[in-house]
Amino acid sequence: MPAELVCATCQHVAPPDTLRWRCPCGGMYDVRAPASFPRDAMRARPQTLWRYREALPLSPTCEAVTLGEPITPLVPWPTLPGSHLKLEYLLPTGSFKDRGACVMLTHMKALGVREAVEDSSGNAAAAVAAYAARARIACRIFVPASASTGKLAQIATYGAHLVPIPGTREDVATAARREAERTYYASHVFNPYFFHGTKTFAFEVWEQLGFRAPDRVILPVGHGTLYLGAYRGFRDLLESGEIPRLPRLIGIQAEACAPLAAAWRGRPSGTPGSTIAEGIRIAAPDRAGAILQACRESDGELLTVSEADIASALFHLGRAGWYVEPTAAVAPAGALKLVAAGRLPATGTTVIPLTGSGLKAGSTIAELLKHQSR
Repeated sequence: MPAELVCATCQHVAPPDTLRWRCPCGGMYDVRAPASFPRDAMRARPQTLWRYREALPLSPTCEAVTLGEPITPLVPWPTLPGSHLKLEYLLPTGSFKDRGACVMLTHMKALGVREAVEDSSGNAAAAVAAYAARARIACRIFVPASASTGKLAQIATYGAHLVPIPGTREDVATAARREAERTYYASHVFNPYFFHGTKTFAFEVWEQLGFRAPDRVILPVGHGTLYLGAYRGFRDLLESGEIPRLPRLIGIQAEACAPLAAAWRGRPSGTPGSTIAEGIRIAAPDRAGAILQACRESDGELLTVSEADIASALFHLGRAGWYVEPTAAVAPAGALKLVAAGRLPATGTTVIPLTGSGLKAGSTIAELLKHQSR
C-alpha cells in the first residue's frame, strides 16, 4: 500500500504529493504507510537511521537528504540500575530534531519544493535550516525574539533567513502560518513526515537492546515530536510482530509550563510561566490529543519537574561527563524524581534520551552555575 495522508479529525485521505499542510477541515494530517524490518538487509547497511528505509513512508527511489546521521549511542546510566541514556545530542546539528528534519526534507525535495517556512524556539529550526541547506531549499525561519543567541547564530550560519517575532511562542507560530499560506510549511509539528523521522529513535533502541523493546521510555514533552515519534515507532514494531507490547511512555514537562500534565490529571493548565527548558515551553501543543492518546495506549503517564529538579539533573549529568542543554535534563530529572518517590521499578529496562547539546545553551548554563556558586 503506498503512503497516504489521513486527516486525524475527519479522516479525509489526501495523496502523499499534496503541498497542503493541513486538511480543508483544519485538521492535521498523519501519514499511513506500511512498515517492515528486513533484518538481514538492515545488518548490511551503514550505521545510520537510513538502515530502516522500509519503515519510512518515502519512495524507494528518492534520494535521501542526509548529513550522515549516526546511530546514537545507548549507554548505561550508573545512577539508575537498569537505565540507559540515548545520546541524541550527537546527531549532526546537536539534537534529536535531525531525525525528523532529514526525512521531512527528503520528502520535500522529492516533491520539488524550492522554498519553505518553519517556526521553532531553536533546535527544530536549526535542524530544518541545516537539511534545507543540504537540499538547496530556501528557508525562512520564524523564531521568538527572545530565543537563545547561540541557536539563532547556528540557524543563520546554515543560510536560513531569520524572522524574529516579539511575544509568545504562539505568536511566532501564528506569524509563520500566515506566511505558510503562500509557501510550503516545513513544520516540525504539522508536517507528519517529521514524526516518521523521529520514530527511528524507537527502531534504534529496539535494535540496540537485541531486537527487543525496553520496559519504559522517559521523554521530555513540549510539542511531542519525540514522544509521538517514539510511540509511532514502537507501534510499527508491534504491528509488524517484532515486539509483543508497547513500552510505557512516560512524558515529563516543566512545572512552569505543563498543559499536557494538567490535562492528564483532568485539571486546567493555568497561565504558563518561564522555564529554563525552553525547548518544551509550549503553552498549547497542537497535537495534544494525539499525545494523550499515545500515553493511554502505552499505559504511560505525564508528570512534571521543578526548575530546581532540572538544574540539579543537568549538573548531575555534567559531573558524569554528559553536557546537555536544560531541556535535555528534563527527562533525567523526571527519572530521578520517580526513583525518589519509589515509583520507578528496580527491574526491567528504562531508556532516557538526552535530546540536545549543552553547547546550544551556554549562556543559560553559565547563569545556572552563577546561582549554584552563591
